[in-house]
Amino acid sequence: MIYTAIDNFYLTDEELKNSPSRKDGIDEDTETMLRIYGCDLIQESGILLRLPQAVMATGQVLFHRFYCKKSFARFSVKRVAASCVWLASKLEESPRKAKYILMVFHRMECRREGLPIEHLDVISKKYSDLKNDLIRTERHLLKEMGFICHVEHPHKFISNYLATLGAPLDLRQEAWNLANDSLRTTLCVRFKSEVVACGVVYAAARRFQVPLPENPPWWLVFDADQAGIQEVCRVLAHLYSLPKAQYLPVYKDNDSFTSINRIPNPQSHFSKESPVNGNANGSSTPKEYNSQDGSSSSKDAIIKAALDKLKESKKSDEDSKTMADTKEDDTEKSKSDYKSDGNAEKNRERDRERLKVRERDRDNRGRDSDRESRGRDSDRDRDREKERSHRSKDKSSGHSEKPRHHSSRDRSEYHSSQSSRDKDRHRHHAYT
Repeated sequence: MIYTAIDNFYLTDEELKNSPSRKDGIDEDTETMLRIYGCDLIQESGILLRLPQAVMATGQVLFHRFYCKKSFARFSVKRVAASCVWLASKLEESPRKAKYILMVFHRMECRREGLPIEHLDVISKKYSDLKNDLIRTERHLLKEMGFICHVEHPHKFISNYLATLGAPLDLRQEAWNLANDSLRTTLCVRFKSEVVACGVVYAAARRFQVPLPENPPWWLVFDADQAGIQEVCRVLAHLYSLPKAQYLPVYKDNDSFTSINRIPNPQSHFSKESPVNGNANGSSTPKEYNSQDGSSSSKDAIIKAALDKLKESKKSDEDSKTMADTKEDDTEKSKSDYKSDGNAEKNRERDRERLKVRERDRDNRGRDSDRESRGRDSDRDRDREKERSHRSKDKSSGHSEKPRHHSSRDRSEYHSSQSSRDKDRHRHHAYT
């Protein structure tokens, strides 16, 4: 029997400090900012997609687990966040199509960066590339987690704990909000859900000044320890002290959901090509240029070269646009010619069909006239036969009545002769 443990993904503080992102030269503050930014994307997209809170919570936990094994420099925050939402919607039995997820992330990026909101065409190459990348990133997620995607949230423990402690409803709502905010931190990969739920309840009780039983300590009943509760409160307090999360371009390739090509910054391009020395924002310079005295002149030369490259790329883009416009004009002309030819052929076919219909009508009319004439001839023949039959019947009835009349006369003569004979007999007897 194969046994799969649910609580198999919890890391220590040392493992988090030595994360893959740290090995690629990304410091702790940048990693924390990118984690919060990705969780914000997941939460906002879930609201726009009308997903339940369980889907958004599962997506954020999957997001933190993935970046505990992979680096932010090798996997885009935006693409991974979209894949986490897509995978979590299927895990929580509230699936959404990939088309809707890509459209929502495309619209969010346009709003966040102040770009004009454009419709993401489903037939375009940009959409097909985004969809293929979404599917590919989902496979990476499943592979890194070993297809063990079960997530246990602290939300289901909060209501039970507060009901046991007899806390008011306001405290329950505050603890629920704190549990949602805790998903933006790494608490879900450091502590179990019971410990996070106890820390959230304790923080909410301190905020509303609600006393909790201490003799015996209330957290022992819920399988938690005091050190874990205090660490949860400390991490939440640090989260609320941070500014609003912003996107930091740490990923090497282009991870934009929009179709507008951005103009790259020559300094960031220079920092990507040069080896990074501990800072993820691109502010650090290579060691070779720091050791030299004439670093400013070399920087200016590199910046000029980058600007020249930008100008050349702009010219090539303009040439490609003009070529595309000419191609579109040619295609439109060919389409119009094809449409005119098609319309002429359609008109010819219609005329042919009309002629065929007229010929059919004529044939049908001729057939109907022949049938009517035949019907009239048959009616005349029937009338003649009826007249003949009536005449023959009349003749036969006339011959049969004559002998009947003769017989009646004979009978009357016979009776009259008999009556005269009887009278004569009576007369004879009377004289005698």
